[in-house]
Amino acid sequence: MILLFNKPYRVISQFSSAGDKQTLADYIAIKNVYPAGRLDYESEGLMLLTDDGKLQARITLPASRKYKTYLVQVEGEVERRAIIRLQRGVALKEGRTLPARVKKVDPPDWLWPRDPPVRYRKQIPTSWLEIQIREGKNRQVRRMTAAVGHPTLRLIRTGIDDWVLQGLAPGHYQIIQE
Repeated sequence: MILLFNKPYRVISQFSSAGDKQTLADYIAIKNVYPAGRLDYESEGLMLLTDDGKLQARITLPASRKYKTYLVQVEGEVERRAIIRLQRGVALKEGRTLPARVKKVDPPDWLWPRDPPVRYRKQIPTSWLEIQIREGKNRQVRRMTAAVGHPTLRLIRTGIDDWVLQGLAPGHYQIIQE
């Protein structure tokens, strides 16, 4: 079984209880499916869940090099120099990231409002980027954008390899293979 889920903001990417925080169990009542990868508590968007351990490994193992696509709202006006740095790979404390596919995009007109909303400061503009990476270091996209001087304000995963979020509302899932 393959299930696509649009993880809302402030939901933990696990089924087991996490104190007073929401988990996948608050949204998905299907037994024996497990996440193929994680999204941090503050991130939103596409998660793939499956009951197929081999598929789960193919998606999550670093050697698989599957691209994950993120729509990222960052603080500040992003210049070409920062995009080039992201594309070449950024030095993080545990080593350099692999080169990423990065482009500046227009603010999405299809995006749902976030609760609570992203902080807004009149004096500081924001930019939107589409970033594709082939690895999954802890909070990697957030750390990459911060390393080039543009902290992440909002992060939405829109794709995992050929699977896409398109048309799936936050907190909803779709079974795409029984």
